[in-house]
Amino acid sequence: MSRSDARIQHLNWNLLRTFLVIVEERSITKAADRLFVRQPSVTAALQKLEETLGCQLIQRDSRRFVLTVQGEALRQECAEIFLRVERIGERLSTKEDDLTGQVRILTVTNLAVPQLDQALRQMRRRHPSITMRIDVANSQDIVRAIAQKQAPFGFCLLSKPLAGLDCKFVLREKFGIYCGASHPLYGRTDVSLEELRQEAFVAFTCGQHGGALEPMIALRDGAGLGTWTVGESPHLEEVRRLIAAGIGIGILPVDSTRPLGSDELRLIPALQDRLGADAYFLTNPDTELGAAERAFLSIYENELFDAQPAADHPAR
Repeated sequence: MSRSDARIQHLNWNLLRTFLVIVEERSITKAADRLFVRQPSVTAALQKLEETLGCQLIQRDSRRFVLTVQGEALRQECAEIFLRVERIGERLSTKEDDLTGQVRILTVTNLAVPQLDQALRQMRRRHPSITMRIDVANSQDIVRAIAQKQAPFGFCLLSKPLAGLDCKFVLREKFGIYCGASHPLYGRTDVSLEELRQEAFVAFTCGQHGGALEPMIALRDGAGLGTWTVGESPHLEEVRRLIAAGIGIGILPVDSTRPLGSDELRLIPALQDRLGADAYFLTNPDTELGAAERAFLSIYENELFDAQPAADHPAR
């Protein structure tokens, strides 16, 4: 057996997947975000792959990201490998899947959970007869529904895990303070926190009247905002509309503002990168799940946890 053949025999398939994601994202940092791991883990995986293959795959520095000849050859092979793997799953899946039923999920509005999106795609492929229902509610109502067995699954924002429920950490959602284009603070980079505390505020209704479970209260009160509330809504889209109209400033999830035009809303630099809330996946251990719900839970948990090393899960 040649030396190169011996290297290939000990090749880790996870390294190939990481390499392909790095190439697709053209960034170590973006690849880490997509794989839900830390940046050093992705860097180490690339280095290990290059050591295993005995060649440099990517030339990168602060200004460029270029595949070597060997890197481009490996990219082509990896793309074909994983396409074939996906086809294997599709060909081996049961054509006459007899699993039926409905899976209901509760979630806070506009929460971006890539693992959920992938799980929904897998559910469609494996169990096409199962229907999915997603309802939007605030975090406090979601906790109550899961605790009272009114729904099997929920995604919500919590300040900490709750006793009596299975609370699995999903992601840290970043928030920012925004104003609209017609607001006097629009475009200013020198806004102090004290100025913001004097401004009219647009709030989520749940953040105004909800209980201690609603992290929006902690975000608002922690910054000392909201003493003068001039608008409110339980729906993120409407809160965003009020802010964009110049009614007042408000706190929004950073991801929710990206689809908007660049001139409609402006992030106020004060407290930037310091506002956030943890999103959790909630289930009730005492709830008896149906076959369709068990199928979804299995697929979702594989998407959430099998894709990243145990060391990359935050301690909760």
